Amino acid sequence: HSDFLSKTKMKLFIKNSKLNVIFPLNLSQLKTLPKPTVPPLKRTCELYLSSLETFLQPEELNHTKKLVEEFLIPGGVGETLQKGLERRACNTENWLECLKRKPLVVLLNFGILCTRKDIRDKQGQIRFHLCMFCSDTLPVEYMKGKPLCMKQYEQVFSSCRIPGAKRDSLLFLAKSSNPPKHITVVHNGQFFLLDIYNSDGTLLTVDQLCVQLDRICNSSLQTSMDPVGILTTQRRDVWNKSYISLMQDETNKESLSAIESSILTLCLDGPMPPVSDERMHRKAAFFQMFHGGGSQWYSGNRWFDKGCLVFRLLAQSGSLIPILFHPKYHVFYFVYRNKETPHMIQTPSDPLPMPQKLHFNITPEIKQDIEEAKQHLDTVVQNVDVEITVFNHFGKNAIKARKMSPDAFVQMAIQLAYYRVYQQCCVTVEPASLRTFRLGRLALIHPTSNASVAFVKAFDDPNKQKVDLLEKALKEHKKSTEMVMSGQAVAEHLMGLMCQASEENIPMPDVFTDTSFCKTLDFFHVTTSQHSPLCSCF
Repeated sequence: HSDFLSKTKMKLFIKNSKLNVIFPLNLSQLKTLPKPTVPPLKRTCELYLSSLETFLQPEELNHTKKLVEEFLIPGGVGETLQKGLERRACNTENWLECLKRKPLVVLLNFGILCTRKDIRDKQGQIRFHLCMFCSDTLPVEYMKGKPLCMKQYEQVFSSCRIPGAKRDSLLFLAKSSNPPKHITVVHNGQFFLLDIYNSDGTLLTVDQLCVQLDRICNSSLQTSMDPVGILTTQRRDVWNKSYISLMQDETNKESLSAIESSILTLCLDGPMPPVSDERMHRKAAFFQMFHGGGSQWYSGNRWFDKGCLVFRLLAQSGSLIPILFHPKYHVFYFVYRNKETPHMIQTPSDPLPMPQKLHFNITPEIKQDIEEAKQHLDTVVQNVDVEITVFNHFGKNAIKARKMSPDAFVQMAIQLAYYRVYQQCCVTVEPASLRTFRLGRLALIHPTSNASVAFVKAFDDPNKQKVDLLEKALKEHKKSTEMVMSGQAVAEHLMGLMCQASEENIPMPDVFTDTSFCKTLDFFHVTTSQHSPLCSCF
């Protein structure tokens, strides 16, 4: 959110031509934040059925109601799973951590596409990327007077999501006895270990980093290598199996360890296909941020389990766009410090060791896994479309002047637009912050309600009173938002119960294999997210 941006700053800046990474945090309030509790089972099931009423046919709804009734039988499987989830909530800081088993790409990872710059030579582009970010210390943030969890900032760097058979884990090394001093760089699908400290313990200068990145680009010109990074785009259980296979080989194990233990992954991309106008350019850049463009482009030039900086080196077209994404955290803002092309600084004369190339021994089994990951990813990519539109007619102040929530107002407008185009309502999701809880991240609001459906269906009918219907829809959206932000999230609770069944080796209840469940919680047509106007898209 834009107001959040005005309060929040990170520090990754250039001082005396040295790269400094500083993350002073205030974590004193962490233990004072409440742990999220597991919502009541019956209440969640009632809200789930209510959400289905907006788009299911009567016969489908009746079938699902019977499954829910069976799930809620006293002493039945629903009660068993609920007790298991409540035990987990008592024994962990946050029972929602790393529950989802979907691919990180598109469905879970977030990203920021920063403002486009016009710098025509590759050296200038690399130098600009290294100099562009700035910040300051991070004070505790507040939402409506409540302190927010700051823990995610501490683990943005030197962390990696490790695929597990049933639940992922987080590797975090910044506070270890031997914290990492290297980053990983990937170019043309090939990975390199790059130390960012000199032998005397000082950080590399910007010029030294430019030399090292140029060396990496020149030593990885081949584009026909097996893109091991594309394995991280698979479903988490599938990736876990490939991960175990990779770890059987000592060379692969060392390379994986180097990637996972690095401070971050720097992805050096080339250009996407040329486009005709600024609108199409934004769209292409969004896809490159979101998923890398597919297996034929840069999706294999990633390690989606780590926080990554993606730099587009576009010497051919004279433009560049820095892109950022992270597999775990959902709030990540950078602020420009230097709007102009950084000036040239004399390169130090000290010799630098060559960046270390990371090798992988690809067995026929792993090669097959890579091909399957390519096919899976390309299917996902083909099913994603985006249209970036800037609305200039009025803003939030005009909406607030009419005593309406800007967010709820826009949600109703989106639902109305969808209904006008397709003559039906659809599953819509919107993220809500859970950072008022310890280790809280995001949960999903489902803005489509009986009240919103009544409003959109009546809007083009001249005989209907639309203002009253809009007010009821806005009131219902506010109620849903407050409920989710208080920790009573239907989607997350049901997903937690499903994961609990998997962990306890309990046969999956029919309510989770029902087509209605997939339509509501495993698939959605429209998702929205607010973002800062300083970013091209988010």
